[in-house]
Amino acid sequence: MNEIFSIAGKVAVVTGGSGVLGSNIAEGFLRAGAKVIIIGAHKDRVDAAVERLKQTGGEIRGTVCNVLDIESLNAVKDEVLAQWGRVDILVNAAGGNIPGGTLTVDQNIFDMKVEDLDKVVDLNLNGTVYPCLVFGEIMAKQQSGAIVNVSSMAAYESITRVPGYSMAKSAVENFTRWMAQEMAIKFSEKIRVNAIAPGFFIGNQNRAILINPDGSLTDRSKKVIAKTPMRRFGDISELNGAVQFLCSDAASFITGAVLAVDGGFSAFSGV
Repeated sequence: MNEIFSIAGKVAVVTGGSGVLGSNIAEGFLRAGAKVIIIGAHKDRVDAAVERLKQTGGEIRGTVCNVLDIESLNAVKDEVLAQWGRVDILVNAAGGNIPGGTLTVDQNIFDMKVEDLDKVVDLNLNGTVYPCLVFGEIMAKQQSGAIVNVSSMAAYESITRVPGYSMAKSAVENFTRWMAQEMAIKFSEKIRVNAIAPGFFIGNQNRAILINPDGSLTDRSKKVIAKTPMRRFGDISELNGAVQFLCSDAASFITGAVLAVDGGFSAFSGV
């Protein structure tokens, strides 16, 4: 039974691999015996992540790439194919928010700059679509592969202060379903496209609005915990099992699905 959950020997590409979420997933893949290449926008962060991940063991590479640039992605594709000859897994962990894309407590939607809104939507939506086009084409040719996109609780309900991020993640879920049927019908039923929807985890991008300088919870955090039946934030490592499951043969009849990893947040009305 354990064999169908294995991803040992598979080649995995992780976008946003120098970030907290992406590097954590990459570490999980390495521990499971996969070969991994992480993609990041900044060389210093990619290099630092690769050095950390080397301590895990296994085959790890890192490269600088702009996920919003098709030519840059194609260069990575050529690099991966030259090194390992195939791509079995793509995880699109690139994304997140920017300061101008998050409204402050005193702002409303009309205070947001359109330029910042565009940047957030572009990064989270096209930053997922473009890698799917480039690496998904490899999967189409080899007739197999698994893609895991990253959605959010912001796609389930309207969460205050993050309009652009919410819109983009909702679109990511729709694209996940669309890409799933496209790949299965036109290329192979062995190509699957799914997504995870993380609940609330403390990371570099959201720390300021969830944790006060003195380490206590903000009012926003207290609301999150109150709507989470498990009454806690998630640990980033708790995403690994869901991702690896979706990339393994154990999920061979699952495509177009969005798996919430949220401590029950999406299932609870708060009452």
